[in-house]
Amino acid sequence: MKGKILVTGGAGYIGSHTVVELQNAGYSVVIIDDLSNSTADSIDGIERITGIRPVFQKLDCNDLEGLRKLFTAHPDIKGIIHFAASKAVGESVQKPLLYYRNNLNSLINLLDLMPQFGVKNIVFSSSCTVYGEPDVNPIDETAPVKPAESPYGNTKQINEEIIKDFVRSGADIKSIILRYFNPIGAHPSTEIGELPNGVPQNLVPYITQTAIGVREQMSVFGDDYNTPDGSCIRDFINVVDLAKAHVIAIDRMLENKSEEKVEIFNLGTGRGVSVLELINVFEKVSGVKLNYKIVGRREGDIEKIWAEPKHANIVLGWTAKENIENTMDSAWKWQLKLREKGIM
Repeated sequence: MKGKILVTGGAGYIGSHTVVELQNAGYSVVIIDDLSNSTADSIDGIERITGIRPVFQKLDCNDLEGLRKLFTAHPDIKGIIHFAASKAVGESVQKPLLYYRNNLNSLINLLDLMPQFGVKNIVFSSSCTVYGEPDVNPIDETAPVKPAESPYGNTKQINEEIIKDFVRSGADIKSIILRYFNPIGAHPSTEIGELPNGVPQNLVPYITQTAIGVREQMSVFGDDYNTPDGSCIRDFINVVDLAKAHVIAIDRMLENKSEEKVEIFNLGTGRGVSVLELINVFEKVSGVKLNYKIVGRREGDIEKIWAEPKHANIVLGWTAKENIENTMDSAWKWQLKLREKGIM
């Protein structure tokens, strides 16, 4: 085994896919998750894919003493991948205090404990939302961080500053900050995928749930943006491609290849796809006509953003490989698997 990695939010969507890739790469994994937007069933899925059952503890990262006990029980943790956070742009506008309390305190608690337990490496799950509405696309890591369009985006900005300030203070840690664009799809095994609790806050599960009849109709927020078809444009990245970048980041820190104590990378495909384009791709691969309607713009939404991923391509040796058709097909197959199992 390469070493033990703590994955916060590891029962969730991106977390579970990353645990699979970590275990496939030879790491042992400890997952903590409060299951507020995930299910422990994903642990079974991870085991079915890899043949290894990760250690799992239901724990909220805001519980400082609970975290302290966890680190005491696992003194050999070599690094942390921190996913655990509330993550919906729209909900954050409605519930800002929930987002600030959850997303900031969870990171602060981890950073507080890392030096006490000799943990020196943390990968932070950030977001392209830190760029706000970009002046130009594609956008690279040198672009300015702009005032956030939502409390969710602001928590990502603040957390990045917290990490930088902590390192600047002399803390003996390294961090790689990964700014995701828009993760979608599911593991090709259909053993794990995106399964939000309640009404989906993300686009693709809303598409697939509408297509299979769980939701009556889907809303497209705005068709009057300055884009070719009037709908917002995003950079949609396959979740397995995204997960693999985290393994590379952990390898990089543990092998002392990091050039700085804090490094930042954009993770995207480099291609912008509109919401209406994505719906068309889904209809093509699934053969299902989607029931959707155009409604007004949603507060907090950015008009268009997609990545310039060359920095990650060159420095990390990472590239997004899956195309949008295969990715949407994997999301649909995951939805069909959920129906087959009687889950949704």
